[in-house]
Amino acid sequence: MQKILVSACLLGERVRHDGRAAQVTSGHLERWSREGRLVRVCPELAGGLSVPRPPAEIVAGEGEAVLQGRASVQTRAGADLTAAYLQGAQAALALALEHGAGMAILKSRSPSCGSRQVYDGSFTGVLREGEGVTAALLRAHGLAVFDEERLEAAAAHLDSLGDQT
Repeated sequence: MQKILVSACLLGERVRHDGRAAQVTSGHLERWSREGRLVRVCPELAGGLSVPRPPAEIVAGEGEAVLQGRASVQTRAGADLTAAYLQGAQAALALALEHGAGMAILKSRSPSCGSRQVYDGSFTGVLREGEGVTAALLRAHGLAVFDEERLEAAAAHLDSLGDQT
């Protein structure tokens, strides 16, 4: 059975930087949970960060640039959290590999999990195209990465794999 790595906040866990969840109600997620497909992860917690924690953004790039050492993840006050974000991304990848997950559904716009856009590092709410650190690492290792706004596409991808168990 194809496993799916999922951001814990989307499943109702209060692990976001502000101590809240970002729970998504979805027939797809409910079905996949009943089928035992979901593997929960919070890369920030896996990287050693706490709840609550200061918000962070990727400065001077996006997730791939962080992986290549060309950008960093920082708080508004300038604290460098890059090492924690890299550690969390590696932990998420290890979890995906351990469970044989071929796809992930991650929190949109997060500096870890964003799969299409991330905040631009100015802490002004401006978005840029690109992925978070974890999303970039997972995609580089062959996982299909979706966000909660693209659950229909995730379901279609799962169906295309022909795994109906």
